[in-house]
Amino acid sequence: MKAKPTVKDLYVANLSFETEEDDLQKLFAICGTVRAIHMVTDPKSGLPKGCAFVHMTTAAEAKEAITTLDGVSLHKRIIDVTAALPRKTVAEPAQETTQAKPQRKKRPPRTRK
Repeated sequence: MKAKPTVKDLYVANLSFETEEDDLQKLFAICGTVRAIHMVTDPKSGLPKGCAFVHMTTAAEAKEAITTLDGVSLHKRIIDVTAALPRKTVAEPAQETTQAKPQRKKRPPRTRK
């Protein structure tokens, strides 16, 4: 039987667009040491998307943060704190084959009657 991986990364959803990293740092410091915070932003506009990832030092601190901070109000929004899902690996693009594509038969031109 496989052992469950220890969860140190948290996903925080339903954040106000006014929320900054410093706000999350202060809030999550209640439960332990915060190692890193990543605020998710739109790549084109740079505007916040209303969610973030928080990396805690230990799994116990992360579990404490989930039980303590899930459902707490921050900037007039009720936030959701859950364990972050493992990051999906990006599939590599398909290799172009060197085989030639089959040629389509050309149709004879249509004639009007």
